[in-house]
Amino acid sequence: MPSTANAVVPVEELIAAAQELSVSGRWRRAARLLDTCTSDTPDARARIARAAAQVALEQDWFAGTDTATARIEAAEKEFPGGDWDVDFARLRNTYRRLLVVDGRLRLGPDGKDPESLASLRREAETLRDSAPDEGRRGWAEMYLGLITDNHFADLAGAPPHYASALRAAESVEDPLLAREALRHLGDHDHDAGDHALALDRWRRATTLGAAAGTVPGTLSQLLLLAVLARDSGDEAGARALATEVAHWAGAVGAPRLEAQARGFLAGVDPTAPPAESGP
Repeated sequence: MPSTANAVVPVEELIAAAQELSVSGRWRRAARLLDTCTSDTPDARARIARAAAQVALEQDWFAGTDTATARIEAAEKEFPGGDWDVDFARLRNTYRRLLVVDGRLRLGPDGKDPESLASLRREAETLRDSAPDEGRRGWAEMYLGLITDNHFADLAGAPPHYASALRAAESVEDPLLAREALRHLGDHDHDAGDHALALDRWRRATTLGAAAGTVPGTLSQLLLLAVLARDSGDEAGARALATEVAHWAGAVGAPRLEAQARGFLAGVDPTAPPAESGP
């Protein structure tokens, strides 16, 4: 019979390994790694539960699952006095869930409870103002931009939040936050017709994401570069790039991104809001 051996691993190393697996798209492996670890100390158990909630958020976004709510509730029980990162995880999960109305993605406020949206924005502002460091403040600012953009359809109000998030990312050298900010700033550049600036920002975002190891995030950036290739008249290049994005997204288990890439190949602009989302 094979023997089962226990190993002692510093909780910092355990969580860092799980986060790297999650960023690369290995969400289930990251979750299993965290779930197989036990600790006699409340602090370590709480940190592992919090990391598992963060992994679940990434999985739900790209894989289309719905695992984060239960993980966040479990993490909250481990932090009876409250915790900024767990509160931020709940904000992210609420933001994601409010994007879906009647089973479909809907941008803007139509079909959504106004008080729920107002509460979400207030929570984001509170998290920004209570952030324990500049990096976390930048992430809260990033989500203020996303909420302003995708739930309130305030296209003029969102970019200043993204710009603030980018400054924070650069000050603390957080490539994933910088990637997010550049991605969405470039989206506004593209909508405004400034394709040169959009290309610069989206290329930088792609490079930062690849350097940080985010496989699904880098694929989503490559799809945006395919959009610009089509805009510039390079339809063959756009289709070649989107075809590979679709193949890779399917291979890594990111069906939402795969569907966007295949939609692009069918002529759909993934940067355009869904028709049912209103003006």
